[in-house]
Amino acid sequence: MRTPTCDAAALKRLLETERVCTLDDLMRALGTPVRMTVFRKLSELAYLTSYSHRGKYYTLRALCRFDADGLWSDGRAWFSRFGTLQNTCRHFVERSEAGLAATELDAALHVDTRQAVRRLHRRGLLEREKFDGVFVYLSARASDQRRQRAARRETAAGGEAAEAALAHELNAAIVLFFGLLDERQRRCYAGLESLKVGAGGDARIARLLGIDPHTVAKGRRQLLAGDVASERLRKPGGGRPSAEKKRRG
Repeated sequence: MRTPTCDAAALKRLLETERVCTLDDLMRALGTPVRMTVFRKLSELAYLTSYSHRGKYYTLRALCRFDADGLWSDGRAWFSRFGTLQNTCRHFVERSEAGLAATELDAALHVDTRQAVRRLHRRGLLEREKFDGVFVYLSARASDQRRQRAARRETAAGGEAAEAALAHELNAAIVLFFGLLDERQRRCYAGLESLKVGAGGDARIARLLGIDPHTVAKGRRQLLAGDVASERLRKPGGGRPSAEKKRRG
């Protein structure tokens, strides 16, 4: 064991060289097995702990090259201008236009944020509300909450409109494709679409395609029974006559 140097400059030199270190690295640099000694010396430096990996990594704030969101990574760990994971989650939620779900925070921060936002909510530092069955975290400030709720509802409405437009285009494509098929294929295809819809599918697909619901039901039953043996696409004897070599007399 090295003789303890108890010198913050030793930590600074190591961090400037390695950029990111663990607590064990810092203990070795000071030549001490005592963690509190390291923390006392770190307090003399402008340092950050990683918000990822449960704060396992340390760096100097001056070494961080934060992006526009206030985040930086050396490839091993993530650091935030705002410090801890909870502080970072709170900042991201408060500045968001429409609040953030935990999955949205996960994508933004590159870590699992569920426990952090739950703790913030329990402490009254964030609010949360369900939108389409998903909890969305909102600012604890009433004025920001109102703005974020309104924006989230508008976003949800826009998503529903987009889904409706997509459904309309899909239905148009189904009708177009249906018109390209022969009678047997139409019946089976209508049955397939009915199976995809589920309960009430026969009537719904019949209305879409302009056919009798019994025809849809028949196609559905044939598919379920496996009664869809392939048939000739041409009548017997149709098509190009086979070429045979003439025998020489």
